[in-house]
Amino acid sequence: MPVQDQGDNPSAEIPAAGEAARARCPSAGMFGGLSGKLLWLTVIFIMLAEILIFFPSVASMRIRWLEERLNTAAAAAIVIDGLQPVELPRALQKETLEATGTKAIVLRKDGTSRLLATTDMPTSVDEAYDLTDVPPATAIRDALDTLIFGGSRMIRVYGPVGDTNTGVEVVMKDRQLRTAMFAYSRNVLLLSVLISLFTATLIFFAINRILIGPIRRLTGSMQQFSSDPENPAHIYIGDGGRDELAVAGRNLTSMQMELQKTLKQQKNLAALGLAVSKINHDMRNILASAQLMSDRLVDVDDPMVKSFAPKLLRTIDRAVGYTTEVLSYGKASESAPRRRHILLLELTQDVKDMLAIDPQSGIEFTEQIGADLKVDADGEQLFRVIHNLCRNALQALTAPGEGAPGAVRRITVAAQRVGSVVSITVDDTGPGMPLKARQNLFAAFRGSARSGGTGLGLTIARELVLAHGGTIALVEKPTVGTLFRIEIPDRPVSLEDYRSRTHVEK
Repeated sequence: MPVQDQGDNPSAEIPAAGEAARARCPSAGMFGGLSGKLLWLTVIFIMLAEILIFFPSVASMRIRWLEERLNTAAAAAIVIDGLQPVELPRALQKETLEATGTKAIVLRKDGTSRLLATTDMPTSVDEAYDLTDVPPATAIRDALDTLIFGGSRMIRVYGPVGDTNTGVEVVMKDRQLRTAMFAYSRNVLLLSVLISLFTATLIFFAINRILIGPIRRLTGSMQQFSSDPENPAHIYIGDGGRDELAVAGRNLTSMQMELQKTLKQQKNLAALGLAVSKINHDMRNILASAQLMSDRLVDVDDPMVKSFAPKLLRTIDRAVGYTTEVLSYGKASESAPRRRHILLLELTQDVKDMLAIDPQSGIEFTEQIGADLKVDADGEQLFRVIHNLCRNALQALTAPGEGAPGAVRRITVAAQRVGSVVSITVDDTGPGMPLKARQNLFAAFRGSARSGGTGLGLTIARELVLAHGGTIALVEKPTVGTLFRIEIPDRPVSLEDYRSRTHVEK
């Protein structure tokens, strides 16, 4: 087998492409790739959640702090109220106020208010807060107001004493409250950071093992496979899991195996095309000499020679056609059809003459085509399609050991027009196509129905039919044999052509 030039091999650029892919996607390390992004996103999301929790939390802390001060003042107020009618000395009032952290204590009882203790009574109060029933939104608003603007304001706080009708009112500065709220906020922040880091670390290692690890294996396998796709050792081997990554791994394995088969077939096809092109070059010289000799045989005045000379010429043309067929498959694409209206019966008779069926073989060739039936197609390409199908049918009928003794062996080409579509069928009474050929129908090198075949005939036929905008399909039939149906639609008629045709008819 001739050695291919590295420059003509399409797969020669694949290793370079693999290196370029690795250059574009370098390894980012544990904390720079998806896992690192996942870690930071987890920390950010937990901190956002903590911030949302912080506002009601600090509002609740503020209410509790004020309630504690109010309860302490209520306890002192009840004791002082029990000393009636003795008035509490000024020094003791000062100590009581310092112990409760207030400037004044007022007891509300039986509809009256009594100032129990006071020292340095402020002339005005900046804010007043009722702790009887504080709505959540109000509590959050007051907490933020204290954090942002508090620290030097005089506030008045009042609320009930337990479940009684007695109430207590205190006047105090909010500096200690604001300091306590800042300390609480700092502790919540530190705790939130620790919780987020701890949670993110657990999630990081769990996701890294469950998700990132398999993804890295998939990515590594893709990079290795792209660097050397023909190496079977670079095919990804996944696990037997049932999650999405396991399914993706199995699909990747299947895709890599199919790609390896395709690359191998393309390599074989390229080598085959190079070999056949060389063989075709030498064969054309040999066939040219044979054709000159055959032309001389026509002039021999011998009935036997004259009867065999046309068959010999057709055989030589068939040999040239076979080599051309293989070479034409290696082209990038078939030439566009040069469509015209041709008589299908004449074309089918040319196919029959080209087949040169031996009369002694007992094989019948039947045309069920109207003499005036025309098809809008490229005559040469449609000839190749029908000839390929009929030749496959002839090979199936002449295969050794095929067909029961006395069975009818027949090839039938039928056609009819339905509207703007011409339907052509090629039917034979052979053994039918085997299951493997049916599964790989129209696939080169895999769709052959006989041993040693390439399957190029059906592949080329399908390409030519599709170029006409038609369809070709294998049709199930109740009897033995193989039946192909070809449908060729007419070309759309332009408005100008239709008007000119109508004008001529008139």
